[in-house]
Amino acid sequence: MSGSPERVIKLSASPTFDLPDLSGIVEGVGTGPREQARVETTYFDTRDLRLARWGLSLSHGRGGWTLKLPGAEHGADRSLASAREITVSGPSRRPPDDVMALIRAFLRGASLEPVARLSTRCLLVPLTDAKGRQLAQVIDDEVSVLHGRRVAARFREVEVEVGPGGDEVLGPLLARLRQAGAGSPDPTPNHVRALGPAALDEPEVAVQDLPSDATTADVIRNALAAAVQLVLRHDPLIRIGGDPEDVHQARVGTRRLRSHLRTFRPLLDREWTDDLRGELGWLADELGTVRDREVLLERLQRLATALPPADARPAAGLLGQLAASVESARASLLEAMSSQRYFDLLDRLVAAASNPRFDEAQSNRLEAPAAQVLPALALKPWRDLRRAVGRLPDRPSDEELHQVRILAKRMRYASEAVAPAVGNDAARFARRAGALQTELGEHQDSITAQAWLRGAVTTRRRAFVAGELCALEASRTAEARARWPAAWMRLDRAKARAWMTSRPAA
Repeated sequence: MSGSPERVIKLSASPTFDLPDLSGIVEGVGTGPREQARVETTYFDTRDLRLARWGLSLSHGRGGWTLKLPGAEHGADRSLASAREITVSGPSRRPPDDVMALIRAFLRGASLEPVARLSTRCLLVPLTDAKGRQLAQVIDDEVSVLHGRRVAARFREVEVEVGPGGDEVLGPLLARLRQAGAGSPDPTPNHVRALGPAALDEPEVAVQDLPSDATTADVIRNALAAAVQLVLRHDPLIRIGGDPEDVHQARVGTRRLRSHLRTFRPLLDREWTDDLRGELGWLADELGTVRDREVLLERLQRLATALPPADARPAAGLLGQLAASVESARASLLEAMSSQRYFDLLDRLVAAASNPRFDEAQSNRLEAPAAQVLPALALKPWRDLRRAVGRLPDRPSDEELHQVRILAKRMRYASEAVAPAVGNDAARFARRAGALQTELGEHQDSITAQAWLRGAVTTRRRAFVAGELCALEASRTAEARARWPAAWMRLDRAKARAWMTSRPAA
């Protein structure tokens, strides 16, 4: 199985579009020989088009199986998206197990079937620099949608695949294509066009655009759905590996869910809420073990660059121990994510996002405008945080500061959860709580690093290097201790916290 990031921009085109000469658009950039190809592709999905609605595609063609996972938007240009493309050789009867594992979180028991068959005539034109490196490739596609032996529909599009170093040619290239008659950017994938409007429906977990008078229940559903989306979208990316941010985002999703369930607990069924929070705690721990070790490794790798050259080798050995523990933790996480317990939890999360179990006795509050109900739910985490800070001694312990960090995080998540009902005041307050969390997080990360360094030594040379790194970390701990009170004062003095007690007129 191989995977690579793909950055593509699509332009619509009329049936009469003629691909122009692309040479000379940028000095030193030329075109390679034009190539023509015909590609037959069969797309697979569930009967309700679950993969397409999540932005995924699974297809089989001459090169075997191809799975495309949606990626992040690239810079300010929202038409240029990066996608993760996985290719696996194999016959067309059934996707290989490696591919099925990557989409199981979305299928969750649903079966795959052929949903679209496309025949595409492609004209490919590479753009290369003076050294022969391919910067971009333009693909002029004429697509036929097949139904049996009959052509059910046809359409045309132009794709620009941007490679390393290709950003410099992108603007002039798009201008040349638009001048020749190509249309506006249209990111809609070919198979989605073939499948029609049903493939553009929202996924089963969707965040809605809420009106200003949204009900309390609607805001709760949206908050839960946004967090569940984080877990699901990053599931296949964690399995592929290579980017620590994917574990981080899934962990953020579980943390937000646990926090939301705590914040909204007065309005939810208590037994359902507590049980779901418990299962989320299990998943959060599995993700957290990997994330914490990845953060520690990245931290010590940066710190090690400040060591004398003579200490580079023992430092590398020390960091190698940590890297091995990261891989061990990842293996444990992937085992947990392959368990029935994990997929049962995903089923529960999908259900919770659309149909959380509310406390029937709270129906009046749930149906009331959220702005009248939710702000008060942020008061408890705020009072808990203020009380904890007020009880700190002049020289708080590391554990006491860690507890304040946890409470600041709860305050931040609570503010973010109710912000759709309250507006900018709650969002600004969440940012200030996040700033406090960040300062105390730096302190805790430094303490964690020192603890690991003290316990991971195996040789005298590595012990010496560990001591050097501990000394550097101690300095960073002192700096974080000096900074966090200012972040707290900015939060405590924020006039924006009035939103927690204010009530709009009925």
